[in-house]
Amino acid sequence: MAATAVRFLRSVGAPTATEPYEALPRPDLRAVRDDERLAVEPGEFRRVLGHFATGVTVVTTRDEDGPAGFACQSFASLSLDPPLVVFMVARTSTTWPRIARAGAFCVNILGEEQGLLCRGFAVSGADKFAGVAHRPAPVTGSPLLDGVPAWVDCTVQSVHTGGDHLIVVGRIAALGAAEDGAPLLFHRGRFGRFSP
Repeated sequence: MAATAVRFLRSVGAPTATEPYEALPRPDLRAVRDDERLAVEPGEFRRVLGHFATGVTVVTTRDEDGPAGFACQSFASLSLDPPLVVFMVARTSTTWPRIARAGAFCVNILGEEQGLLCRGFAVSGADKFAGVAHRPAPVTGSPLLDGVPAWVDCTVQSVHTGGDHLIVVGRIAALGAAEDGAPLLFHRGRFGRFSP
């Protein structure tokens, strides 16, 4: 069928490739240049944006060195069809290269009583999984933390630049949630709870 199509294209004078197609080089990731920066003081940026309450998650993965994870409040659903989620991670993160290498992650959505668990994953350089019960997520094998009210098991779909952060899009492979359980919230530098 392909040979017939090539013969037809040649008969009408259309160009055809006889050599393998060489893809264009991938664009380099770049940071924000100084002339692109807004004149916003970082402390004021944090103070103002701290008024936006968020949920809290722990994003985990497993690579050849074992489990890894970090606390993340920059997480959201992105698309229903296909099912996608997104999280943002600092370029300086030591966990991100391990997630990228594994190509998969699990978003553990924390409940209102899991503030200490979140704090344990917010520090760098420590054994974040010491004393933390977990099991493999059903598709990727990334650590699914015991007791979380909801979780989303994903493969890495794409990565985009966002200033000093990376925007990671994940394709959902599996997910689950408990029937009840209130979320852990973060607002103005403190954990909080939802009051109905």
